[in-house]
Amino acid sequence: MQIPAPVATIGLLLMSNVFMTFAWYGHLKFKAAPLALVVVVSWGIAFFEYALQVPANRIG
Repeated sequence: MQIPAPVATIGLLLMSNVFMTFAWYGHLKFKAAPLALVVVVSWGIAFFEYALQVPANRIG
């Protein structure tokens, strides 16, 4: 059974948005953390966002 393209696209984009929200608000919440650490953690989270977004854009 294959997932319909519109459903897969919407699901991947929703999950992508959740990861990006965590990356964005996480770096705003921890203002006392060193900038280098915040950048590395935010980009680490954003990697998973891109890993979901790229297939979604390709499918959709």
